[in-house]
Amino acid sequence: REKDDKYKTWMPKFLMAKEDKDQRKSSVDVERNIFKVKSNAEKSKKMEKEEKFFRETFMYDKEIKVINTATAECSVPSKSRVDLPVTAGEQLDVIDVTEGNTVICRNSEGRYGYVLVEHLNFR
Repeated sequence: REKDDKYKTWMPKFLMAKEDKDQRKSSVDVERNIFKVKSNAEKSKKMEKEEKFFRETFMYDKEIKVINTATAECSVPSKSRVDLPVTAGEQLDVIDVTEGNTVICRNSEGRYGYVLVEHLNFR
């Protein structure tokens, strides 16, 4: 055993061949990318589910376009499923303007709902 150690040359990691480093990195990156793709797929699936629920609940058959972006001035819990709960400082996409003082908004999680205009700050 001592003879084997004697003839084995020790080389620090920074002196390893670039090919070895690239192979090592690529296998790690592939593993990480698998997890990212999975989470993105789950997120898009959830957003599709929210959009489907929104279209059924609000009977919304128009194309979903972002008219404007707004920031919530204060935190407001939802009183019903059609109201969107917002937190102070949250960025919202304004989808449609309704009669009265409410607008239909979408949050970063993909949930849709009514928000009072007085709770929003438009840039």
